[in-house]
Amino acid sequence: MEQAKGVDWTVIILTCQYKDSVQVFQRELEVRQKRERIPAGTLLLAVEDPEMCVGSGGATLNALLVAAEHLSARAGFTVVTSDVLQAARILILHMGRDFPLDDCGRAFTCLPVENPQAPVEAVVCNLDCLLDIMTHRLGPGSPPGVWVCSTDMLLSVPQNPGISWEGFQGVRVIALPGSPAYAQNHGVYLSDSQGVVLDIYYRGTEAEIQCCARPDGRVPLVSGIAFFSVETAERLLATHVSPPLDACTYMGLDSGARPVQLSLFFDILLCMARNVSKEDFLVGRPPEMGQGDTGTPSYLQGARAELWRELRGQPLTMAYIPGGSYTYMISLASEFLHSLTLPGTSRAQIVHSQVEDLELLVAGSSVVSCLLEGSVWLGPGSVLQHCHLRGPIHIGPGCFLSGLDSAQSEALRGIELRELILRGHLVRLHGSPGRVFTLAGCQDSWDRQGAGTYLNMPWSEFFQKTGIRDWDLWDLDIPPPQRCLLNARLFPVLHPSRALGPRDLLWMLDPQEDGGEALRAWRAAWRLSWEQLQPCLDRAATLASRRDLFFLQALQKVRQVLEARQDLSLRPLIRAAVCEGCPGPLLAMLDQVAAGAQDLGVAARALACVADVLGCMAGGCGGLRSGPAANPEWTRPFSYLECGDLARGVEVLAQERDKWLSRPALLVRAARHYEGAGQILIRQAVMSAQHFVSTEPVELPAPGQWVVAECPARVDFSGGWSDTPPLAYELGGAVLGLAVQVDGRRPIGARARRIPEPELRLAVGPRQNEMAVKLVCRSLDDLQDYCQPHAPGALLKAVFICAGIVGVCSELPLSDQLLHAFGGGFELHTWSELPHGSGLGTSSILAGAALAALQRAAGRAMSTEALIHAVLHLEQVLTTGGGWQDQVGGLVPGIKVGRSRAQLPLKVEVEEITVPEGFIQKLSDHLLLVYTGKTRLARNLLQDVLRSWYARLPAVVQNAHSLVQQTEECAKAFRQGSLPLLGQYLTSYWAQKKLMAPGCEPLAVRRMMDVLAPHVHGQSLAGAGGGGFLYLLTKEPRQKAALEAVLAKVEGLGNYSIHLVEVDTQGLSLQLLEKGASI
Repeated sequence: MEQAKGVDWTVIILTCQYKDSVQVFQRELEVRQKRERIPAGTLLLAVEDPEMCVGSGGATLNALLVAAEHLSARAGFTVVTSDVLQAARILILHMGRDFPLDDCGRAFTCLPVENPQAPVEAVVCNLDCLLDIMTHRLGPGSPPGVWVCSTDMLLSVPQNPGISWEGFQGVRVIALPGSPAYAQNHGVYLSDSQGVVLDIYYRGTEAEIQCCARPDGRVPLVSGIAFFSVETAERLLATHVSPPLDACTYMGLDSGARPVQLSLFFDILLCMARNVSKEDFLVGRPPEMGQGDTGTPSYLQGARAELWRELRGQPLTMAYIPGGSYTYMISLASEFLHSLTLPGTSRAQIVHSQVEDLELLVAGSSVVSCLLEGSVWLGPGSVLQHCHLRGPIHIGPGCFLSGLDSAQSEALRGIELRELILRGHLVRLHGSPGRVFTLAGCQDSWDRQGAGTYLNMPWSEFFQKTGIRDWDLWDLDIPPPQRCLLNARLFPVLHPSRALGPRDLLWMLDPQEDGGEALRAWRAAWRLSWEQLQPCLDRAATLASRRDLFFLQALQKVRQVLEARQDLSLRPLIRAAVCEGCPGPLLAMLDQVAAGAQDLGVAARALACVADVLGCMAGGCGGLRSGPAANPEWTRPFSYLECGDLARGVEVLAQERDKWLSRPALLVRAARHYEGAGQILIRQAVMSAQHFVSTEPVELPAPGQWVVAECPARVDFSGGWSDTPPLAYELGGAVLGLAVQVDGRRPIGARARRIPEPELRLAVGPRQNEMAVKLVCRSLDDLQDYCQPHAPGALLKAVFICAGIVGVCSELPLSDQLLHAFGGGFELHTWSELPHGSGLGTSSILAGAALAALQRAAGRAMSTEALIHAVLHLEQVLTTGGGWQDQVGGLVPGIKVGRSRAQLPLKVEVEEITVPEGFIQKLSDHLLLVYTGKTRLARNLLQDVLRSWYARLPAVVQNAHSLVQQTEECAKAFRQGSLPLLGQYLTSYWAQKKLMAPGCEPLAVRRMMDVLAPHVHGQSLAGAGGGGFLYLLTKEPRQKAALEAVLAKVEGLGNYSIHLVEVDTQGLSLQLLEKGASI
């Protein structure tokens, strides 16, 4: 299902606590914009909170001020003005407090989620999910204003949440359902039947919570999301100049104001709740104030009084979304792991990860952005994130491991972790980068008032087990009630004589009889508590490390997908590599796969992926992807490929590629040449059809005796494109086609005869010699352009070469070859009475007719099966490519299905379809051809389709399978003789063609089809589309005159014409004329 258009944000702001994180998170926003997850024109701002403890309310006011300031400057103002908010759509995202389970905070916590529709492949963070919800679910339909969203929760919102914005004013909060038990530790809204918020309770009493309950027993939870109308946002912005609220902003602090802490929900929004009195509001204390220095009560009262004065009277309403869900990301690891795993599932969740032994991952476990090599066993309820591990490793149930690389794998061998958290952290200690490790239990509390446990055991038990004492962890001046996991100096960060690793903590799980060596080493190390470690975390290095690991596993995915011939698109991954500025390793991996491929199809797809990388690097500049690919600079690598030296060819291609990376125009041209290299490999694969080409010797016609071949045209009724290499041998093709006469004539033909002169006389054009274009080839040099499709007589020259009449690489002159083998030369004449680009298979059928006539003139006979494969080979020699359906359609009589299996060598098998008696005539009476007057440009369409197939775009892969499947269903409809059903399949077939090759339906043709629609069961453009002939299955028989009258009434259709069609039951006919007989 296509995603609805989302909000076109004017500004997106991400607030964060730490000054040194601003640039880090700014880059993360910009990366998401490059990934097309954020509109291209959106202003992105990462904003540091003015002080660590300004609270969600202060952070909101400061962010709003920064947004207004930037928009004011952009609009040319020299002072901040609220006028810029009038049409603005602003989204403020709050990072919130530190999160002990992810170094980059809750916003950047990775989730076990994949988005197969995403244009750029990437690990999905909580921030990405929230951006998607705000942009595509909650935001659409809202007026200009300011959305504020926390990032400390996991949200689920239905596609259409059903929020009405009619008559909206003030502020609207979003509430999601929760149980009364959950609400005891959370905030809930009390509202009336109209959604007006009466009060907001935090950790309310049982009675207060019950008052908020809905009819289903659920209560509306405070979700961390609110929307401010422009008017209310302007009022809030106005407070930034009013003491003491000015202290919530960087301007106030820069002016020397004393910091003040405000809650968004329990200060700013609470003052708007209808049932809240001024007296109660002024003396209240926001729950998020915590233990910090927040100023005197009078100072806080002054801030609240100013909010009451400015915002009281603004309507506060609630939008309740019963189909959504809300989960606060608490610090207790067991609860956190529960939200990242699916306990009831039958298999492990594996997201953006490469796992060597999938069987070792137990159901209910989760692996995100990891590379697991060897035997890595993962128990139920356990989560691995951002780890590169080499087995054998055994991780038991309920564990969380993150940030570990292969160097730490050794420390994990021989032990089984159970309900433990082991994490690696990148830090900067006194300016120097380093890596430290932390270990904790899943049941341990990171709250100051939490349970006194470590490694899931009471401190007393831990001390007894390990020999560690309380004075090792806490200074004596810290009172025992204040001693907790947060401030315990447990984690070694520096050892005087060696590097640190997980073993420096893992010994605590099972202290060995080592004479206390491990304990002494632990005591000798400089250790920090988690509280002390937090400011040292290097978030830039952490995100960069995660990115590196993502691409490391992605490279393994690329190899796996290509070598296993999987129908997975690599284009989102290609875009990711280019977007992140690291296409080099991807190009190197594609080179490796191509050079080492044992299968030409794998190598060709790898080269096509290289072309995609180069095209993506061009960034939409540099010209069209389709274009010529014969620059002399690329001749050398192409020659290696033509000679079958794949490894050397790929190597020299890469060397040449390096010279074309400097600007978009060169990148696009290089991409074209890589597609050209892929075409060489496709040609070699298709030439495997030669296995099924053979001739039988027959009586040699007399010199001068004409052999005449005549063929019908073909109409494709289902399955076209599936016969096109490489689809024909990678997917397997099935096409249903009809051999047809046009206006009572078989429009395609060729004739050949032997002549005494040792030369080749070629004629291309109408059946009568007078108007034909004639060529004479007297030397091998005259034949050298046989592989240039647009060269004069190229098709006929290729026919002589593929028929084995002439060896173009022979050392013998042409005349000697002809005299030695045949005692003279040949004359070959081909014709078609159909316009160029008709879509009726002319060129392939013409090649078949020419081959059949020439071989017979040379004393050889070919079966129809051999001829079909010979044409496939010829079109590769000619370098036009193309599939096999045209020659099957025109050489084999009547109605038939051609099929090829997903394998090499490429073999086409044909089944003639038996239809009810009299149906052939009935079908002919209901078939018409309309020449649209538009010339079809199939080559560009072909290049586009092959590019989409090699990219394995999901819609194209699915459509290709549907083409094959519908062919079999269409064959059943022919056997039943059902015209209406055939019309349905024909209409469906045209829709499939358009999906396969967007742009194949000119506007004039669409107008014509719309006019004809009431008169037909179904219709489609012939062949690839884009022009040529339109064929109709009419509701009434013999409708030529009637439809001519219908179209005559429509202006602007151009030079069209309608033609009679009848099914041809003869196919290819071959006739030897008596000498002197008229042709």
